[in-house]
Amino acid sequence: MTLRERFEKEEHERLSKFASKSDESRGRDVPEEESNIRTIYQRDRDRIIHSKSFRRMKHKTQVFLAPYGDHYRTRLTHTLEVSQIARTIAKAISANEDLAEAIALAHDIGHTPFGHVGERTLTSCSGRLFAHNEQSVRVVERIEKDGKGLNLTWEVRDGILNHKTSLTPSTLEGDIVRVSDKIAYVNHDIDDGIRAGVLSEESLPKECTNVLGHSTSDRINTIICDVVEHSMDSPRVNMSDEIKNAFVDMRKFLFTSMYTNPVVKAEEVKAARIIEILYEYFLERPEEMPGEFKFMLDEGDDKVTVVCDYIAGMTDNFAVEKFQELYIPRSWSIV
Repeated sequence: MTLRERFEKEEHERLSKFASKSDESRGRDVPEEESNIRTIYQRDRDRIIHSKSFRRMKHKTQVFLAPYGDHYRTRLTHTLEVSQIARTIAKAISANEDLAEAIALAHDIGHTPFGHVGERTLTSCSGRLFAHNEQSVRVVERIEKDGKGLNLTWEVRDGILNHKTSLTPSTLEGDIVRVSDKIAYVNHDIDDGIRAGVLSEESLPKECTNVLGHSTSDRINTIICDVVEHSMDSPRVNMSDEIKNAFVDMRKFLFTSMYTNPVVKAEEVKAARIIEILYEYFLERPEEMPGEFKFMLDEGDDKVTVVCDYIAGMTDNFAVEKFQELYIPRSWSIV
């Protein structure tokens, strides 16, 4: 018996009947020989971590554009927090931790530079809805590895696609990530908002903090413990009405008090204009995109889609530098 087979056997012995078992996966679009030491979901997790798109998230905005200071969240640190929360919940309710982790690590891998303003701007420019969850699936299916994709399992891709609040993943682990994403960003956005001086602990709605807690760590612990208690032996993730209502109200508070705050949105107009200009430039000159994107065009991928692929893959810094390279005059001297 290989190590992988032993791990698969142990999953059937210890995981909930609602958990996704590695040896029952619907598999990959392109069949592959199994590993002797890793389950199918462990391999997916490793492929995601070693991908270029995963590394680029460290320089993509979460909420604050170009913040001063090293302690504000980026898209990557958000992803790691989601992953840790998802693993904690999965372990506690006997779900598949490896599947939950793989979904969490890739759920935002297709996000644009400059946060959600990038998403909105590409939608406006292209005349098509640009949704980061769908783009994340495109990254792992098509864009990574020079157009070959990562060939991830169906369950991981389903979880990535359906991690948004309004959608329903097909697996318990996907549902864990969907909820963990909200737990992470609501609480770390409060933390970043306090750091930025946009919020204070005292400004948070008392009807929420009296239920959830009066610090970031207390709130995260309260919500996770409640989720675990109410999700045991269930095919879906649940919360008590009291915690859920307070959590939803806190999220609404952030939308009205922080996400639309002039301080937070101050640089969004500039960021949107950079993306608009880059989009127009590369739509007219697709031959100037890197080779892997020209390759996709040569294979028949739609030009608008590929230009969106290229821009969505940029980090904040790279988008600014590319704009400067194309449109800002450089100093020169005679040697």
